[in-house]
Amino acid sequence: MGSLNIGIVAHVDAGKTSLTERLLHHTGVIDQIGSVDTGNTQTDSMEMERRRGITIRSAVVSFTIDGLQVNLIDTPGHPDFIAEVERALRVLDGAILVVSSVEGVQAQTRILMRTLIRLRIPVLIFANKIDRSGARYHDLLDTIGEKLTPRLLAMSAVTDPGTPQARSTPLPLSSGKRADAVADLLAEGSDAFLESYLSDTTHLTERDYRAELVRQVRQARVVPVYFGSAATGEGIDELLHAIKEFLPPPDNDPSARLRASVFKIDWAPSGEKIAYARVHSGRLTAREPVDTYRRGRTDEVTEGSGKVTSVRVFTHGTTTRETVAGPGDIAKVYGLAHVRVGDQLGSSEGLPSGGFFAPPSLETVVRATRPDQNAQFYQHLLRLAEEDPLINVRRDETDRSISVALYGEVQREVIKGLMLDRFGIDMVFAETTTVYVEKVEGTGHGLEVIWQNEFAATVGLRIEPGPAGTGVRYRIEVEPGGLPAAFHKAIEETVRHTLQQGLYGWEVVDCVVTLTDTAYFSPVTSAGDFRKLTPLVLMTALRTAGTTVHEPVNQFAVEVPDDTVHAVVSRLAAARAIVDQCDTHGPVSRLHGTIPASSVHTVERQLPGLTHGEGIFVSTLSGHRRTTGTPPTRPRTDGNPLHRKEYLSHVLGRG
Repeated sequence: MGSLNIGIVAHVDAGKTSLTERLLHHTGVIDQIGSVDTGNTQTDSMEMERRRGITIRSAVVSFTIDGLQVNLIDTPGHPDFIAEVERALRVLDGAILVVSSVEGVQAQTRILMRTLIRLRIPVLIFANKIDRSGARYHDLLDTIGEKLTPRLLAMSAVTDPGTPQARSTPLPLSSGKRADAVADLLAEGSDAFLESYLSDTTHLTERDYRAELVRQVRQARVVPVYFGSAATGEGIDELLHAIKEFLPPPDNDPSARLRASVFKIDWAPSGEKIAYARVHSGRLTAREPVDTYRRGRTDEVTEGSGKVTSVRVFTHGTTTRETVAGPGDIAKVYGLAHVRVGDQLGSSEGLPSGGFFAPPSLETVVRATRPDQNAQFYQHLLRLAEEDPLINVRRDETDRSISVALYGEVQREVIKGLMLDRFGIDMVFAETTTVYVEKVEGTGHGLEVIWQNEFAATVGLRIEPGPAGTGVRYRIEVEPGGLPAAFHKAIEETVRHTLQQGLYGWEVVDCVVTLTDTAYFSPVTSAGDFRKLTPLVLMTALRTAGTTVHEPVNQFAVEVPDDTVHAVVSRLAAARAIVDQCDTHGPVSRLHGTIPASSVHTVERQLPGLTHGEGIFVSTLSGHRRTTGTPPTRPRTDGNPLHRKEYLSHVLGRG
């Protein structure tokens, strides 16, 4: 039958992990409910997670509802680990969005819901903590309708909210005045239902209402809202029933070609790499070779292969068993030493081309506290990067300095803790800086002719600006058959690698590189000649064209009480934000505009104090804008030649 894969997503402290524990207890997987505070939950297995009381890495547990196998993925709630959430979203059939009945809709909640809607993932909302002081019902429903989705349907009523006696009661669909409201909602998404509802000869029953609701929830058109408490178990039975009834099981086609997505990397005690993969189609079998496909930072797809030595499928809690993984299964895959997060197994069809959330916009130089641990330090950082590729570990080959990309300060603390817990290495962080990009200003050309340079090859390249958001586009203006395919591949790969550091050390984006001249001498010329010559030619063209440095900019929306607008606008101006629009609706004002990504975390930290704790700030990366004044520079590796003599000295080992 396959498995249903669902995720639990929420803002930090909404109760995701507690809800996971309660679901496992209700379905008989565990006898005793763990606590985030005491660090004995099923999904927070890392020492760092237990100590901090937060989820850092996605975790998979399995349970059964009336014969239906459900794999549940518990995801981080803190914004610094949004990349981990993104990887989980790619493998879900449905999601439970947890909202606190006390704190209500938070900024991260809105970002997650917007992403779920964009991906058309069916969603159930669970309003948690109805037994806590300050819990709300009608007000919370209004807020959800205003800030998350207007197409919601309350599936339960609450008595005595905010007290230990709070109870959740299921609501019928077709009784009294509620029947008209439910019918109006469903009719918006179905002409057939509207026609039946308006017909004088048709009497719609509770079963008819429910069947149409199931159809529209599975199509991500309507969002049911359930109320309860993970702490007491109130409302959990109704939520479990909703998971089976409303969330769509995956298509089951084991005869199709294998396609499986790797969304997590872990390590066995022996040091062997374990890939967590969701099987979309086909069958994943042990002791068989499998092709792997990966999309690079510049959107090119590379292919590899490996042999799977073991496949283990989740069966009960965190327990797995050795078996063949079919459609819908989440498997722990052993034997693929070079597999990475984001890879696809079996087929490149449907390989994602971009992220749902913005990449990290911060970077910091790091080092081991003890100099004698520096060699091990770099290797262990690379291992962490296999689990989270967006930290983008980078080493300068000139001064051997190491840098990592970050979302925020909490992620920095977690990396430091992981290095100490796992490898016994303490580390020091330099000041965090913004990650800029370079854009080509004009058109430049570089040419190196065979026998007039130090390599048995001719390469000519032209570089010019490209449309915003297009990355690096590579074109060939020469006769393709005039050069062996391996040489063409060497040139293109080297072009893309070289542009990772431009004239000021930042990645060059949104440009077009054209191969204008080639020649080689057989049998002397090798692909290595083209790999060594191409950077020299490309940097000559880049210097001629010139580049400008651009900083990442976020588009933001902020909601604040009307009496705090002046203070918030002043703070935004100090953060170099530009407010494009200000709308006032009753006691609430909404501001929209752009802000440098480097200022986002500062504004987020200061907003609660400026708005009596009621401000909501949401931002997403919207592009880059040119910096003013002296362009900021980034430490360079010696792989990209700014000066011919130094480059040849490095490549050829002489001056």
